[in-house]
This record gives sequence, C-alpha cells and structure tokens, in this order.
Amino acid sequence: MTPADIDDNELVEQAVNGDVNAFNGLVLRYQDRIYSIAYRIMGEPDGAADMTQDAFINAYRKLDTYRGGSFVGWMGRIVTNTCYDELRKRRRRPQTAFEDLPGGDADDGPPIASDSITPEEAALQSDLQQAIADCIRALNDDQRVVMVLSDIQHQSYQEIAETMNLNIGTVKSRLSRARVSVRNCLQAVQELLPPEFRLGDEE
Repeated sequence: MTPADIDDNELVEQAVNGDVNAFNGLVLRYQDRIYSIAYRIMGEPDGAADMTQDAFINAYRKLDTYRGGSFVGWMGRIVTNTCYDELRKRRRRPQTAFEDLPGGDADDGPPIASDSITPEEAALQSDLQQAIADCIRALNDDQRVVMVLSDIQHQSYQEIAETMNLNIGTVKSRLSRARVSVRNCLQAVQELLPPEFRLGDEE
C-alpha cells in the first residue's frame, strides 16, 4: 500500500513514529493547496515557495501536537503563521515591490462554479479571477492576511484573532476595510463583474 492509499491520520501516526515516507506522502497530497494559501498571503511565487517549504518543516517538527481533525486545516494555520511571521520580519528591513502575479490556475483560489460555460465566459471568469488576485495583492499586509484567512480559508474571527494576536474588533475592522478596498478596486473592471456587483451606469 502506498501513502496515496492511506488516510491523513494514519500517515501522521506513521510519521510520528519515524516514517519519513509517510510525511512525504502528506506533503505530496497537500503541497499545492498550501502553496496556494502562501501565494495569496505573500503575493509572489518565490516567497510563497519558501514559506510552503518552511511550513512543512514546522509541521513535521510539531506533528506530536496534531490532535486529529482536518490535517489540511491544521497545515493551513501553520503556513499562515509562517507567512505572517515573515511579513513582520520584512517590515524591519527594506522591502521590494511584489512580483507580478502570474495567471491564476485551478489551485489559486475558489473556482467560480459553473456547469457549462462558453469559451468567452471562461475567458471572462479567468480575467475576473486575475483582477481579484491583483486587488488582493494591492492591500497592505495586515488587510491581505485577514482577507485571505476569512474569505479564502474561511476562518472565524476568533481563529484569525488568535493567529494574528489581535482582538476581534481589530480583525473585523481590518476585514471590513480590506473588502471595501477590493470592491472599489474591482470597479475599474466593472465589465468583468456580475451585474449585481456593478455600480449604476452613468449617463
């Protein structure tokens, strides 16, 4: 039986008992999803790749603290903390501009559901996803992290507050400002938005 045939909890148990191949199986299973989270937070591919690697190293060292449940959810919290720690370090040294985001792919974020779409509709959806990614990238670090945790990872206010060492009121305030900023940013590409999200046409 290969790691691909074994469930997460059993692989974790095997890894805790010293089976490195079992942990490698978990890495292969979830590395794309964890990279996607890191990419949303860091805003550029090299940093996201580094944070993904660091997150899995941290997870391996902390395997004895895993208490069951969703392994990918547990990993999501670890990579989020890893990214946020790195962003805080970067504030204390000179920063460079983020690299341009490449075209989104299937693992970059929640797909727009559709049973059957035309090539033109698919192209518009791809452009919209890219526009959303660009608008999220333009947020400051604190707002971007909160928005990724809430709207992409679907964490609760309490979980976000614990991750970022904030009170819930601050989390709500940052999330509100982030959503307003993204909404305003997207008005520049109104033609990509569903009709209900567009501002009224000006005569």
